[in-house]
Amino acid sequence: MIIGIGGISNAGKSALANEIKKYYSDKTVLVLCQDNFAIPTLEIPKINNHTNWEIPASINFDRFYNEIVAASKNHDIVIDEGLFVFYEERLNRLYDKSIFMTISKKTFVYRKNKDFRWGEEPEWYVEHIWASHQKFCEKIEVRKEAFQLSGENPVDLESVFNYLDL
Repeated sequence: MIIGIGGISNAGKSALANEIKKYYSDKTVLVLCQDNFAIPTLEIPKINNHTNWEIPASINFDRFYNEIVAASKNHDIVIDEGLFVFYEERLNRLYDKSIFMTISKKTFVYRKNKDFRWGEEPEWYVEHIWASHQKFCEKIEVRKEAFQLSGENPVDLESVFNYLDL
């Protein structure tokens, strides 16, 4: 089974992927984080002299796709999570199950301002992240057809597992 988990930064994609991995502890499970498939930083376009991670051009989709295909041959379950997991049709065709995590802008800004994994982000860039998500992810049809999951509060894992076990 190949599972795609998409949504904006800080929606809970990584945490959900890890919960799913724990749930299927009797199987071989690999989590692929799309962040690990970014192109070299120096090649990513900049916005206001800041690396613009929030655009599809920041991801090496060929490498991501090939890794998913290869991993699916050696693992019972492959979980792909990231901002742009639903961006390309060829990726969407791989997924047996798709989950899209949503949070409000207020929750996103609050969480992003407490997230220092990549250093403190300027306020304008936090706004840019939200706007990029709206531009590149909100209109993708597959994302709209995915299992919709709110990341506002603790996730109802039972509903996720029921969806995945169908």
